[in-house]
Amino acid sequence: MFIEDTMPVKVKEKKMNINSLASDLFVDLQKEAYNWKKDVIVNKPKLLEEIGAALGNKEITLLRRKVYSIFSIINYPKSDRIGLLNIDRNGDTAVLKRGPLLEELKQIQEAHTIDRAKYYLERLKKGVTEIRTSKINDINLNRWKEYNDIITDSLWILDKRDSSGAHIGSYWGNFIPQIPRQLMMRYTKKGDWVVDTFVGSGTTLIECKRLGRSGIGIELNPYVAKQAKEIIRKEGNIHNAKIELVTADSRKVNLQDTLSKYQVKKVQLIIMHPPYHNIIKFSSNPNDLSTAKSVEDFIGMFADVIDNTTPFLEKGRYLCIVIGDKYSQGKWIPLGFYLMNEVLKRNFSLKSIIVKNFEETRGKRNQKDLWKYRALVGGFYIFKHEYILLFKKTAEK
Repeated sequence: MFIEDTMPVKVKEKKMNINSLASDLFVDLQKEAYNWKKDVIVNKPKLLEEIGAALGNKEITLLRRKVYSIFSIINYPKSDRIGLLNIDRNGDTAVLKRGPLLEELKQIQEAHTIDRAKYYLERLKKGVTEIRTSKINDINLNRWKEYNDIITDSLWILDKRDSSGAHIGSYWGNFIPQIPRQLMMRYTKKGDWVVDTFVGSGTTLIECKRLGRSGIGIELNPYVAKQAKEIIRKEGNIHNAKIELVTADSRKVNLQDTLSKYQVKKVQLIIMHPPYHNIIKFSSNPNDLSTAKSVEDFIGMFADVIDNTTPFLEKGRYLCIVIGDKYSQGKWIPLGFYLMNEVLKRNFSLKSIIVKNFEETRGKRNQKDLWKYRALVGGFYIFKHEYILLFKKTAEK
C-alpha cells in the first residue's frame, strides 16, 4: 500500500518563492499559477469605480468613451494613468484573463442600446465581485468565458499527450493525462476524492496532485503498482493532496477500509479505464480483465468492478469510463456500448458520450501501410477513436 500526503521540501521552497506581486491575489481554484502573458492584475476598487462611472452615464456615447478608456489600459498597460493596474501588495486586487476581459469590454462598446450596454457592464461587475459555483466543481460561472482550457464539446481532438512533470507515455495502454484533468476540472472541487479503479502507471493520481484532489488508485499487478508509486513520487504535491495506491483486484478491494482511514464515507468521482478486453494482455492473472476468455466474461468481470466500487460514489456525482472497441474475426465488437448498457442497468443516467481521437497506438506503430492494406482487404475501418462515457449516479442501492 502506498500513501502520500506530504509536500516535498523543494516544492515548499518553490511555493514560497512565487512572485510577491501575486502573493495576495485572488485566483480561481482551477488556475494553478498566474500567467503574465494571458492574465492581468487589476486594482479591484479602481476597476469597480470605473465601471460605476460608466454605469452612471445616461448617454451611450459617454458610456462607450469610459469603457474604451478601460479597454485601452488593459490592452496597453503603459497607458495607465489612473492606477487601474497599479498593484499595491496589500491592496484589493483581482486576477482576470486578459483576452476574455477585452472581449467583454468590446461587446459593451458595440452594444446598440444603453440598456444593453449597462446589462453587460453589470455582468462584468458581478464577475469581478461575486463567485458563483455549482455543487460539483470550482468553475466560477460569473467568469465562465475565462475557462478556455475546459472542453465542453463531445468531440475531443487532442494532438499529443501531456508529457510534463512525472507523466510518462511508455506504459502500454495508459490514457493521456488530459482526460482525467478535464474530468476533474468539470466534476470535482478542490479537496474532493477521486478513485481510479485501473490506475496503471498513475496518470490520474498525478493529476490529482496537480489539481488538489485526493486520490485512490487501484492496481492489480504488483510490479506495475510498484513502478507507479515511483512515478507518482516524482510529481510535486503543492496542494498537499492525499494520495494512496492500493495493490488489489478492483472487483474485490475493500474501499471502505481505505476511506475510513481518512474519515471519508463517499467519493466524488470514479474513473475507469479498463483493458479493451484482450487487445493488450497485461498479465496472465485470471483476475485481470484482459485475460477474460470471452467478451461475455469480460463484461461480467467489469460489472463486478462497478458493483464493488460505485456504492462508494456520492449520489449526484459522476462515473467516467474510458473504453475503446475491438475488431475480432472479421467483426467490430462494440465494447463501449456493451459496458454502457451494463452501467445503465444500475442507478445511473447517461450524461454524455465523448469521442476522443487517437492517431497511433503502440501496437500499430510503424505499421500504417500494413493496417491500411488489412482494412482494404477486410472491408473495415481502422480505429481512430475511443469513448469517454459519462454517467451520473441517480440513487443509492
